[in-house]
Amino acid sequence: MATNDIMAETLQVLKEHSLRVTPQRHIILAYLASHHNHPSVETIRAALSKQLPNLGAATIYNTLNTFVELGLVVELQNGDGSTHYDYFGDPHYHAICTNCGKIVDVAYPGFKEDENRLESQTAELTGYLISGNHMEVYGLCPDCQKKLRINPKK
Repeated sequence: MATNDIMAETLQVLKEHSLRVTPQRHIILAYLASHHNHPSVETIRAALSKQLPNLGAATIYNTLNTFVELGLVVELQNGDGSTHYDYFGDPHYHAICTNCGKIVDVAYPGFKEDENRLESQTAELTGYLISGNHMEVYGLCPDCQKKLRINPKK
């Protein structure tokens, strides 16, 4: 997606959620929508320091917490003790390496239907009123398999 499209999309998302459109909110959400690197707060701060030199970590944390509460962004723990963030514009889940912490988005045709079916079955089996979900799977990424000399085909 082109930068102008991302900026327009994120501006619309903020308005749809009745959020005041501050430069900080807009730029942070646009960064997350255009980068699939699952950044930490420090990564975001470093990446945006030229655009917003006075952008502090506290502002980023507060902005991300607001986005998480609204379901626009998800928090990810990758095993290294740090928190990473991901814009949840398109339905997907995450594969997380238990060795190096790498996080990869996984999407496939039919994922949204599988996700809806999982939520429906959960509601039916538990009586819960489902408000959302976030799926993660864990394992060893291909690079770590090579480093650890693991052959998954055996």
